Amino acid sequence: MNLYQFFTPKARTFYLPSDATVAQALDKFDFHKFVAVPIVGEKGEYLSTVSEGDILRFLKNVANFDARAIGHTLVTQIEKYRPYRALDLSAPTESILQLSLEQNFIPLVDDRGAYLGILKRKEIIQYLYSIHSNYFYPLSKED
Repeated sequence: MNLYQFFTPKARTFYLPSDATVAQALDKFDFHKFVAVPIVGEKGEYLSTVSEGDILRFLKNVANFDARAIGHTLVTQIEKYRPYRALDLSAPTESILQLSLEQNFIPLVDDRGAYLGILKRKEIIQYLYSIHSNYFYPLSKED
């Protein structure tokens, strides 16, 4: 599977820098309506992904719903409930498909770990549908 044909490059994705606070992340989640966002280090390396659920658990379990804590805590400091794994662009198809069952997007990295962009589950499904469409009934807007 050639990932180059349908991955979203870094320049067209939203990600958080490693020095972003939880408050800044919440603002971005609210504005962009995302549920999970990659965190990228100072040198451009993929560090992890933070989700809305990670932030909610942090607010409940660690910050005790204290709004002041979210302005001082970095997104890299909160525990990730379900860590997002990144894949190299040369990853085998089986790895891509397996990971897409667990994550709504797959962060892509180069051989140095630098963040290159994401592969969305939707793009994988559309690709698979396009090459196997003769096995499916046409999808209508109501399905």
